[in-house]
Amino acid sequence: MAVIFPRWTNSIPLAIGLAGPIVLGSVVFAIWYWGSPKFTDVGYAPTQPVPFSHQLHAGAMAMDCRYCHNAVERGAGSAVPPTATCMNCHSKVLTDSPRLAKVRESWETGKAVEWVRVHMLPDYAFFNHSVHLAAGVGCASCHGRIDQMAVVAQAEPLSMGWCLECHRNPAPHIRPPDVSVTDMEWEPDFSKVDANPPSRTGGRPVVPPEHCSGCHR
Repeated sequence: MAVIFPRWTNSIPLAIGLAGPIVLGSVVFAIWYWGSPKFTDVGYAPTQPVPFSHQLHAGAMAMDCRYCHNAVERGAGSAVPPTATCMNCHSKVLTDSPRLAKVRESWETGKAVEWVRVHMLPDYAFFNHSVHLAAGVGCASCHGRIDQMAVVAQAEPLSMGWCLECHRNPAPHIRPPDVSVTDMEWEPDFSKVDANPPSRTGGRPVVPPEHCSGCHR
């Protein structure tokens, strides 16, 4: 009887059995890493219509974040500052700067500057800035050292797993009442970290939700 396949083909099932798990594992790892927010989102720094430098304003000039983002302690969103906020200063400072031409145009026409959003959550995820600030979570915990960014970039993945890491162990991110949430240089003293830190308002322990409806409503 004639031999249809050469003898070496007998080793194909063994090769598949050995290489299959390695190839499958590599594919899973590639999708898990290169498709994750840590890779796709962290470092995202879009070009803005006006070159606003947080390094200058929040860093060198030490402007409080809440001067521009004035709704951050009262609502879910931090609020993009209106042109009027910019013109509080720039009606007298750098009034002829070409870099601020679109701000002056916005002030004259009433048409808002079309800032490009950097930090984005999906519509099915609910996040409230005021709740986190009231608990004592500082801006830097989520946004990184914004005071050192000439161009704002996303510093953290903002993924569900990343949020849950903090919800399961919030203590290192909860600041004492005498430390401003906008203090970018604050670091926790792990020798004094309270496992159940009290909220800045009301004194009740901070117990972030870990159930689905806490963020998916």
